[in-house]
Amino acid sequence: MPITKISCDELLELREKLPVLDVRSPGEFQKAHIPSAFSFPIFSNEERHIIGTTYKQESREKAIKIGLDFFGKKMVPLVEEAERVCADKKKEVIVHCWRGGMRSAAIAWLLDLYGFKIFLLSGGYKGFRRWVVPQFEKDYNLMILGGCTGANKTGVLTELENNGELIIDLEKLAVHKGSAFGNLDLMPQPSQEHFENLLALELYKKTKSDKPVWLESESQRIGLINIPFSFHKKMVAAPLFYLDVPFEHRLALLVKQYGVYNKEKILNAIVRITKKLGGLETKTAVNALLEDDVASCFSILLKYYDKLYYRSLESGKKESRKIIEVPANNTDAKLNSNLILNYVSTN
Repeated sequence: MPITKISCDELLELREKLPVLDVRSPGEFQKAHIPSAFSFPIFSNEERHIIGTTYKQESREKAIKIGLDFFGKKMVPLVEEAERVCADKKKEVIVHCWRGGMRSAAIAWLLDLYGFKIFLLSGGYKGFRRWVVPQFEKDYNLMILGGCTGANKTGVLTELENNGELIIDLEKLAVHKGSAFGNLDLMPQPSQEHFENLLALELYKKTKSDKPVWLESESQRIGLINIPFSFHKKMVAAPLFYLDVPFEHRLALLVKQYGVYNKEKILNAIVRITKKLGGLETKTAVNALLEDDVASCFSILLKYYDKLYYRSLESGKKESRKIIEVPANNTDAKLNSNLILNYVSTN
């Protein structure tokens, strides 16, 4: 069967139907990869290092011979792994390495020999990254959901999606809920590069439709991740639907959501914002927490975050950003999503 070379645009369509085999080393894959791709390394991290060192210090030919020796011992296991990946599917796969060089060519040759239909990504993962970066420069029809901390914006986004709206959950992609308290679960965040890959593909999928895309209002930084500057600039210029939920309801939700965490995690998060919160407020919040008065502790923290949010809201008004205030009586996501949609249809 002939090996078919494909462009990145063709990859974007085919990856919905066919497995993508990333033949780079595990370390390269772990750093960042094409979302939904399978790690299918032709060389281990150590083997790749040996080959690279030989190439630099001795010769290309010697490095190739060492690579062939490593590869030869893995041919049968690699074929069997490809069969496992393609279980219950046609024997068709997309293959790529870093830039479409010898590693992907070797795997393509092997699997083609065994009877697989091979689609080889021209330019490899590097070519995919050349596609990713410009996505953040494009114009998008964005709607931004705003509101102070505790307004249950993520819940509202979910309900908007249930109502057929298009959403991108940036906090889900970043594996972080925002603020100093956004990673109390201690879940590892993706690398910056992989976050960009995920976001670019979400934008690509969502903007196939003419409908607007809803995102939660975010600062440019989510934990350790930065929203690409050019895209964040578009977010802060887009219409903002500000969900105005009373303080006491937001506080009750935060106590329910975060009060379950052990005190040490919460204390560590408070310490991280000590300079901004101020010595006295920090001490008062910590003491309240130690005395099991979670509501008083979170009340101090919520007032701090409210000040930050109101400041950003005023900044947006000064820059003539369209801000639609949506009064809400509570944090009920379903009710508030309907309120938002009613305001969209009348504004």
